[in-house]
Amino acid sequence: MQNLTTKPNKKIVFDTRKLVFTALMAALSSVLMMFSFEIPLMPSFISFDFSDFPAIMASLTMGPISGVFVCLVKNLINASQSMTGGVGELSNFMISCALVIPAGIIGNKIHSYKGAIIGCITGSVVMAVLGLFTNYFIVYPVYQNIMPIETIINMYKAINPSVNGLFECLLIFNLPFTLIKGLIASALCLPLYKALRPVFNSYYRT
Repeated sequence: MQNLTTKPNKKIVFDTRKLVFTALMAALSSVLMMFSFEIPLMPSFISFDFSDFPAIMASLTMGPISGVFVCLVKNLINASQSMTGGVGELSNFMISCALVIPAGIIGNKIHSYKGAIIGCITGSVVMAVLGLFTNYFIVYPVYQNIMPIETIINMYKAINPSVNGLFECLLIFNLPFTLIKGLIASALCLPLYKALRPVFNSYYRT
């Protein structure tokens, strides 16, 4: 009888910690997204922030669903103050999910620090590649309702006059930018990963 009552109690404690930590990471991610800043070698409508770091942490420690929830919450909160009519938040949500889902799946399948590293690198690559196509086929066609495509391309040309066409602009500018952004968020997350994962997952093995 003692074992039958102990296990459900442990699960309740685990689920409570999972919920609280996911909410904490979502709040932190939302705040970090507000403190975005422009990058000198990118057009002014593209900014950098550290909001993916808490999302990766949630995904690695508690699974990709928690990571996706963090991505959703941070963009819903920041959409109310959007300067892009929500287009920037849509783009951020899609590419952030492309980062945290592979990282969470691989990190939770391979229960080791090496697995977390592989997951983060894989997620960063997927994020960069998927971002290239989502921007080209979804985000920028929608964004042209706010800013004409010609104006957008000219902003890229002001930095590198040799670029021609939207896809080339995205390939030369956005793809490496997104990859670096994912790797930076991963680098911030990984040092804390070993310390936090065992708290939420008793079967985790270092």
